[in-house]
Amino acid sequence: MASPKEKDQLPPYPNVARISDSQCYPQYTASLKCLEEFNSEKSKCQEHFDVYKECKKKEREARLERNKSRSLFS
Repeated sequence: MASPKEKDQLPPYPNVARISDSQCYPQYTASLKCLEEFNSEKSKCQEHFDVYKECKKKEREARLERNKSRSLFS
């Protein structure tokens, strides 16, 4: 079991297969809760979708920036 200190630290490369590893997980869950609340009426949840989309965009840009400084041969 991980210590509290280890638990608070994010891995340098979150597992992309797990949405819960994403920094955008709260926005993702808010979108799903909105859909549940409004019986899957997407138009009422557009603001949640936009916030999540913006978060994912920033997350992707940060990952690309981190990867710029890395080399396959180092």
